[in-house]
Amino acid sequence: MPIIISSAELRNQYSEVSKKVHETNEPIFVTKNGKGDIAILSIESYDRLMSIVSARAKVLQGLEEAENGQLYSENEVLLEARNRIK
Repeated sequence: MPIIISSAELRNQYSEVSKKVHETNEPIFVTKNGKGDIAILSIESYDRLMSIVSARAKVLQGLEEAENGQLYSENEVLLEARNRIK
């Protein structure tokens, strides 16, 4: 179940909200005037989310390239991997 707090709660209880977002590793949703306004994530959760988004984008790019016939041989892939490791 998502955690939802008001902007007043965030302002008045920042330390508790910060502690909860780190303990749960889940976003906390903040309302303003009764409507959704922002979501708060810990830096660690944000970094993890961005890593997932980046990986997904790379997979989708690869699938698109494959659909367009941009395929690479096993040797080309291994050579590129070796060059990147150097």
